[in-house]
Amino acid sequence: MRIRTTMNPNRRLFLAVVAAAAAAMLLPESRAAGAKIKVAATVSMVTDLVKQVGGDRIEVAGLMGAGVDPHLYKATAADVVKLQQADVIFYNGLVLEGKMQDVFAKLARTKKFVYPLSESIPVEKLLEPPEFEGHYDPHVWFDVTLWAMCADTVVKGLGEFSPKDKPYFERRGEEVRSKLAALHEWALKKSAELPKEKRILVTSHDAYNYFGRAYGFQVVGLQGVSTVTEAGLKDMAKLVDFIKKHKVKAVFVESSVSPAAIKRISQDAKVKVGGELFSDAMGTPGQIENGYDLGTYEGMIKHNLTTIVEALK
Repeated sequence: MRIRTTMNPNRRLFLAVVAAAAAAMLLPESRAAGAKIKVAATVSMVTDLVKQVGGDRIEVAGLMGAGVDPHLYKATAADVVKLQQADVIFYNGLVLEGKMQDVFAKLARTKKFVYPLSESIPVEKLLEPPEFEGHYDPHVWFDVTLWAMCADTVVKGLGEFSPKDKPYFERRGEEVRSKLAALHEWALKKSAELPKEKRILVTSHDAYNYFGRAYGFQVVGLQGVSTVTEAGLKDMAKLVDFIKKHKVKAVFVESSVSPAAIKRISQDAKVKVGGELFSDAMGTPGQIENGYDLGTYEGMIKHNLTTIVEALK
């Protein structure tokens, strides 16, 4: 009888990370005077929020850039190095980073400063789609008020690692929450430009349920909450019928999901593709549109809502 000895790739990755973290824990905790805190973050929205709170006291290494689907993302050797070198690690949680979930859970037991941003959000404010049984919808950043809560985790994590810098992080956290409150008000006013009966958002996958609840849209996704689940012909036909019945003017593709299926839907339903939305990743940093940077959280929210409202008017 042959015994298989091939190690699962995720297991190999975990062992590499644990070994690196264990070695790091043997080093003195003190940092050189003026040295920046090294932070690793997963999706670009998390990276952006961490930068906003951390300011010039931190150095952030993001694992996932523009156009990357975190549901399918697998950690690379370069990611292991970033995790090894990080003093603090932030991720979204709620199984958004599906392929890395076990790594973060186990890493939290070997490295002290590991934080899911979603831990700041009260459970009663989370959505639990029936098709995602046992897990909550992870796309919390599409309700700006929930994302503002996530700033608390960043303040907490950075402050726990560097207590002497805690007042600085608390001050910046307040500034971030104030900016996000203004962004939320902008989003409410922008949404109000559309009559309620026209607020139907059809996209590639169910990433916008928090957005729909916060800003008064009915949201219909071809795929489920996770892009791991692919849509079948029956799902596509059902969506085409829905679009025709409700006289939806446009459907939308997403930057981190293949546009093929939703383009097929637009052809079959004879409606236009209203534009590309950002869902699980922001745009390219430095790409300016109407005065805002698509590589920032604010730019992503403003781009999405402006694109949706203009296409559905």
